[in-house]
Amino acid sequence: MAKEVLILGATGKIAGHAIDALLANGNDELLLFTRHPQNMNVVDENRETVIKGDVLNIGDLEPAIERADVVYANLRNPEITQQAKNIVSLMEKYAVKPLVWISSIGIYDEVPGKFGKWNNEMLGGGQKDSYLGTYRSAADVIENSTLDYTIIRPAWLTDKDEIDYETTAKGESFKGTEVSRKSIGNFVAKIIDDPAPYARKNFGVNKPNTDGDKPTWY
Repeated sequence: MAKEVLILGATGKIAGHAIDALLANGNDELLLFTRHPQNMNVVDENRETVIKGDVLNIGDLEPAIERADVVYANLRNPEITQQAKNIVSLMEKYAVKPLVWISSIGIYDEVPGKFGKWNNEMLGGGQKDSYLGTYRSAADVIENSTLDYTIIRPAWLTDKDEIDYETTAKGESFKGTEVSRKSIGNFVAKIIDDPAPYARKNFGVNKPNTDGDKPTWY
């Protein structure tokens, strides 16, 4: 049965790969929510509806979530904790359960060795108002909700044209240093297609055999 999938931050690169996979491999209808609709490239007008809006604006967000069967949030914002609170409150209000949430590597200090130290230095690990601090706070909001969330913590992202990834669970040491945006987008689409096996789980995602002190390309 076709679902209505709300994609928040639909102009993001990962979201673009997820949209491609969802259009290619299913019949779900996609609600593409973005502050910049002029940047959307609609491929199938019968299955894609562009919605201009800001996740920080409840008036914009509420009618979109009310329509949705699944929500996928692909957000990057200093106020991401408030975005998470808005999403959770409205999804709980309208009993929309599945949420796929893109977070960040390192929010649990789960990255071992020299790469973990480098990652913390780059992203401000251990500092409450840092990039990692705000993403950890937002993830806590999601995990403390009643939603059937799936949190994804990608390794450092590349634009390689490949689907090649492995996962680690929350509480396990992170593996590898990098992963392609296409891999993350395809993992997102896989979860949206069948959310139940991934419900209330939290994954680190990396390309196998990319261990090192930092990503090779950095």
